Amino acid sequence: MNYGKWLYEQKRKIRLAHKKSSRHTAMLKEIRLRPGTDKHDLDIKLNHAREFLEKGHKVQFTIFFRGRQMLHQEAGYEIFNKIVESMQDLAKVERSGRMAHRRMTLLLVPK
Repeated sequence: MNYGKWLYEQKRKIRLAHKKSSRHTAMLKEIRLRPGTDKHDLDIKLNHAREFLEKGHKVQFTIFFRGRQMLHQEAGYEIFNKIVESMQDLAKVERSGRMAHRRMTLLLVPK
């Protein structure tokens, strides 16, 4: 038996097992928004989120508020409601929209 060949095959098996295991882990993808994000820009970001969800990744939407935008947090909740309605066919809400300092987050996971 050739020890060098056996050692090479063992390392190759370990490398292939590592490749396969890292491919199936769900990553967290973040999509950042602002309260004044336009409808078309939001549609593009939703298409990206749809691709991420189809690949099996989690998607976190984050809305950043600056200055006087903090007075209009309901605009952020309206954006999140639109997102949830458009993504309900292939995603479910793991963590609903909530404020933390100057950012609002929503976490979606694939069904």
